[in-house]
Amino acid sequence: MDKLKLSELLDDKPVKLTLDLPAQVNRDLVAYAELLGRNTGQAVEPARLIPPMIARFMATDRAFIKTRKAK
Repeated sequence: MDKLKLSELLDDKPVKLTLDLPAQVNRDLVAYAELLGRNTGQAVEPARLIPPMIARFMATDRAFIKTRKAK
């Protein structure tokens, strides 16, 4: 099993956003979803990866965390 930063997708009340992704980012997102699906044994919709990826990014961004705590 590969060590991915995401391990499961939680259900939460969504907020609708529309965005354009560069083609390479979309290809990588699809590839990540396929790999995660193989690791978990469940099909993964690539769009469902975006919220936990952004959350993970912000949770590990030291400058963001430091600024947030200062407020």
